Amino acid sequence: MMISPSIHPSLPSTAAKAGDESASPRDSTAATRRQEQAELQELARLKARDREVRAHEQAHQSVGGQYASAPSYTYQRGPDGVQYAVGGEVNIDIAPVADNPQATIDKMRTVRAAALAPAEPSGQDRAVAAEAMQLMMQAQQELAQDREGLNQRENGDPSREPGGLAAYRTVSGLSDPDAGTSSDPFLTIA
Repeated sequence: MMISPSIHPSLPSTAAKAGDESASPRDSTAATRRQEQAELQELARLKARDREVRAHEQAHQSVGGQYASAPSYTYQRGPDGVQYAVGGEVNIDIAPVADNPQATIDKMRTVRAAALAPAEPSGQDRAVAAEAMQLMMQAQQELAQDREGLNQRENGDPSREPGGLAAYRTVSGLSDPDAGTSSDPFLTIA
């Protein structure tokens, strides 16, 4: 037994197929418009992201100066075939300056400012700023200790003087006020 498509509603009819062909241009036009709209939205999103990423990385680089590298970017190709920056980085030299705590302090101030320069610093940016602050505090402590040692040497504390001078003062009795001699080796107390 054969079922006629016109009698059975679940089977497609040839008339319906013909109707699909006539509806197809309208459906494809609507689909094309939806696709174009989606592409325009994607382009707007990519362009905004590109501006944001470039401004963010440029802020790091310009404030970081000599301690910052040129920005490098990660790209995504848009529906128009153009590459848009969607990520980026600027490497910042965060190493302390050897044997120079004041230079380290100055450098870490710049590094910290560079890390926090963008309008919206990332978690990584904040971590770099925290590390720079830690190194700056260590350098400040080292500088304070150096200054304390210099002050003690200037005030005559032989324990902070260079080894040879401290030994000479101790042997000659110049550093011991109870030794019965004055600080002037040519003046004898009678």
